[in-house]
Amino acid sequence: MKYIVALSPGRNWPSILETNNYLTRRQEKGKWELRFPFSFSADETVIRDRNIMIPTVAAIIPVFNRVQILGRALKSVYAQTSPADEVCVVDDGSTDGAREFVEKNFPEAIYCYQCNQGVSAARNRGVAITTSSLLAFLDSDDEWLPGKLQAQLDALREQGEYRLVHCDEIWIRRGVRVNQMNKHQKGGGDLFQRCLPRCVISPSAVLLERSLLSESGGFDESLPACEDYDLWLKICSRYPVLYLEQALLRKYGGHKDQLSNKYWGMDRFRIHALDKLLRSGTLKREQELAARAMLVRKSKIMMNGASKREKTELAQKYRRLIEKYAAGAKEELG
Repeated sequence: MKYIVALSPGRNWPSILETNNYLTRRQEKGKWELRFPFSFSADETVIRDRNIMIPTVAAIIPVFNRVQILGRALKSVYAQTSPADEVCVVDDGSTDGAREFVEKNFPEAIYCYQCNQGVSAARNRGVAITTSSLLAFLDSDDEWLPGKLQAQLDALREQGEYRLVHCDEIWIRRGVRVNQMNKHQKGGGDLFQRCLPRCVISPSAVLLERSLLSESGGFDESLPACEDYDLWLKICSRYPVLYLEQALLRKYGGHKDQLSNKYWGMDRFRIHALDKLLRSGTLKREQELAARAMLVRKSKIMMNGASKREKTELAQKYRRLIEKYAAGAKEELG
């Protein structure tokens, strides 16, 4: 069965001619994929089962008492060469006038207030009140460079097998540009093994399908930190990701209210994420062994630290985890 499909020009396809030059569909392993850009004639296009939709983008910015720098983040969103279709600020209980600032200076933005529940709840709230097919997150202390969304949209069109794309970033610490250490180097493809020691994808660097976030359960609201580590582990255990070597955002650090400064022992949250993922039963055998080994390694460090500080109950908690996961792990219990 063949269908004649009329496509309206949209934000990313500003003319009928350009629209008509972008689409071809092919069936591969039972899944229809879009490939860009190809010319086609109406009688060559076969559409089954799904409607063709031009992708739209929601930019979601969680904020908590950062009104003094929120404007920088918002300005960078509105400066995009390919504008976001929705710009959503989720105020996680601020008391510094964030509402008034957004309503006065950025009236086009969607503003949503919630009682303080943490960054995961704020991001999830932003996802819930927007409708765009693609999601881009921006931390309130970061800023995108003007071509960020355009480059990522182009990349997803050209390589339609990917559902998430991230990019390199410029690091600024206390006003000074610094180089990333080798352990923080970004990459693409199968990232699961590289995701195990630490987070290697920044939320502010990502553009991903809404459906992928939904399948992965969103951000874990029980985690006060390392919620991004938890999410990327789940996604990268199932899918490869696309990486752009271009630095398309500035990531600012060194300020007192960073989560990494607020909480001690960040590995305790990573251990929780690893334990949860292992208990889900979704990992392949090789992935499971690697995750077990990493959990044991991190738990040993936490156990030793707790023992030195005479926190007996905490040390016993990590010893139990070590005993549970040491069998079959790459690293033997020492």
